[in-house]
Amino acid sequence: MTESSLPSSFTEFEGELITAELGLTEDHFSHPEGYFGFTKVEELQLAIENCKEMVMEASEHSEKRKELIKKLVQLRMKLQELKEGPEEEEENTKITLGHKFKKKSSKSSKHHCEKCAGLIWGMIQTWYKCKGCGYTCHSKCLPSITRSCLSSKLATAAFTMNICPEFGLSYQSFRCAECKNHMVTKGATMETRLCDYNGLYYCEECHWNDSEIIPARVVHNWDFEPRKISRASRQFLRLMSKRAVIRIQDVNPMLFNYVEELSQVGKLREDILMMKAYFLSCKNALENRILLMLKDRQHFVDNSDMYSMQDLKDTYDGVLVPELMEVHAQYAKHIKEDCKLCQAKGFICELCTTDEIIYPFDVLASICPKCNAVYHRMCYSRNNGECPKCQRMAERSSGSD
Repeated sequence: MTESSLPSSFTEFEGELITAELGLTEDHFSHPEGYFGFTKVEELQLAIENCKEMVMEASEHSEKRKELIKKLVQLRMKLQELKEGPEEEEENTKITLGHKFKKKSSKSSKHHCEKCAGLIWGMIQTWYKCKGCGYTCHSKCLPSITRSCLSSKLATAAFTMNICPEFGLSYQSFRCAECKNHMVTKGATMETRLCDYNGLYYCEECHWNDSEIIPARVVHNWDFEPRKISRASRQFLRLMSKRAVIRIQDVNPMLFNYVEELSQVGKLREDILMMKAYFLSCKNALENRILLMLKDRQHFVDNSDMYSMQDLKDTYDGVLVPELMEVHAQYAKHIKEDCKLCQAKGFICELCTTDEIIYPFDVLASICPKCNAVYHRMCYSRNNGECPKCQRMAERSSGSD
């Protein structure tokens, strides 16, 4: 039997032998204290030296050598972790359900407890606020909170794109969607409140009749009327408002045909991405950090199809189009007038006799989808969309064959 065909139980047993040979009484990844009078760091340093020697002695390509190398990497990582030390929590910080609650004090009474819905009297009451999601509550309510912190989930979160997908109370077993309290007790029914964002029902303590704009209604109907939602949904929507997670093309591509401002934004974003290609190869643009003009909307220089709720709201309010037109004008000025390096990367239309320099982002320009050559739109249309450059490449290719 070859070493590569050994059963897993045997290789596990061999791994235990390796651990013992290294001078460790166990794998050192669970036990809290060092052994043999050494500190944890000293024991690990000794084990690493022993492991190095054993790697050199083991036969090449053997299973034992592979296990030793794996163990060496683990030991070095553990040593580095011990040297850096554990992450220290700040004073007056409490952790529960993913929240990192910081003890707060204030002279105002503008805050409300998310758990009991009561007013927080900052001058006389102890209260906490989560550093990640902003959840606030009384000190006495801290042990009974049921809502997990959303901050750790935002990186992979996305909006529900179904308009108020209501399921009914029976689907929730007649319980509140957040605190799980019964909605019906001894024949009496509590007031139930529907969340327009997720279609679930909540009790009065978890749904305060707050109103927010619903992403699904915006993308499907361009409807910005605020609807009543639960506290948990309100918190989620506010934390997600500036995150570019909406791809309209996947949900409702016809929206660009019906909303002129949105179509304008899409065209300006496509132009900006073309301009970005100029800036990345221009030392002047890199030195002046010209792309930072869009630092508040970083996704605009990464792609042209992802939107945040704030982008859509600003488009509806008439704010975004003028803002992008100003940026577009500044970028075009750099390429066409201010920078000789960028000017030199313009195009001459092969289909007409003019010497005018044109650029891919010009309003009257057309781009060949195959070779990216640039022509006047009218010239390209008169030529029935046939590209001279592509024709030359095809002739050259057939000639070489």
